[in-house]
Amino acid sequence: MDESAFKPLVKLTQEGDLASLQSCIHSLGQGSVPAVINKHFGRSGDTLMHYAARHGHLDAVKYLHELGVHVEVYNNDYKRPLHEAASMERLDCVKYLLHEGAKVDSLKKADWTPLMMACTRRTLSVIQELLLHGADVTLKNKDGWSAFHIACREGSAAVVLLLLQHSETAWATESKTGRTPLHTAALHGCEDVVQILLERCEYRPDQADSCGVTPFMDAVRNGHISVARRLLEKHKACPTAVDRLGARPVHQVAVTGQNDALVFLVKELRVDVNERATDLQLTALLYAAKEGHSSTIRTLEELGADLHVQDAKGRTALHMASIGQHAEAVSVLLELGLKNCPDSSGTTPQQLAIKPAVIQAFQSALSLTT
Repeated sequence: MDESAFKPLVKLTQEGDLASLQSCIHSLGQGSVPAVINKHFGRSGDTLMHYAARHGHLDAVKYLHELGVHVEVYNNDYKRPLHEAASMERLDCVKYLLHEGAKVDSLKKADWTPLMMACTRRTLSVIQELLLHGADVTLKNKDGWSAFHIACREGSAAVVLLLLQHSETAWATESKTGRTPLHTAALHGCEDVVQILLERCEYRPDQADSCGVTPFMDAVRNGHISVARRLLEKHKACPTAVDRLGARPVHQVAVTGQNDALVFLVKELRVDVNERATDLQLTALLYAAKEGHSSTIRTLEELGADLHVQDAKGRTALHMASIGQHAEAVSVLLELGLKNCPDSSGTTPQQLAIKPAVIQAFQSALSLTT
């Protein structure tokens, strides 16, 4: 059969024009029906049933099923129509597909279930329908994430409470890297969800993932200060905990350039702005310079950071900015008074300059001093 004959079918299905879809299929002849129901379109390998479920056209879903398309048909990613309906909040299609025998915990590529897909949204009715049909909250995808992890990432307190109501131990899960739902909620600044997890779940204070990162670290390094405060008040989080590399929150915040979080740590929590990290003896200033965060460098200077600090190799913040080829950071550091002094190997920051803008920053500073 001519491939072009199938193309109108996709458009009609997506638009939900059932009458025209039926007419088009009928015009192809009775012998074409098996080809229609088994046809996979494009790179994704979607069938007409996938398109109908994704767009929420229940009448088209029913028609295609009656025509012979199985509710468990899958595309190239092993995604079923139920995955499509759940992820796009199509409650009527979800109900119909489940009634017709769709497997509630079918797995698509990367081991995502329809419940996981539904939890990327906030439609309680769809999630409730899947749970009523026995969806397993404890299943994990290839990364070790459960539906509860995903709900905590999305930040809907109502969805999180629904899952906890369905399974009181849904919270007791970790990803393959040891990250809990509390890490996830803190990372994404989902304050209401964090509050629920602290009140109703039993996470250990400063429970660390495989990299030694705590929920408090996740919160502050992403600028979620109100979440960090809740963790301090309700969970007794430690603002000076150390990760596997030896870095503390003040160092992590410098890496991500969260200036308000730096002020919070140093001024409110009295964290030492010149605290050293790792075997290289890096400070927050050295981290900020390495990442090229010019405004963070200025913030650290205002907070009392030692501008002339050196790491274990005798490198200053100016070396770090030059290594990263951060012209603006180089200019700021030179303006603040750092000199083009060599490290323990005899290498000066200017010798590390490669990009024209960085070279120009040194030349401009030199011209101002001559």
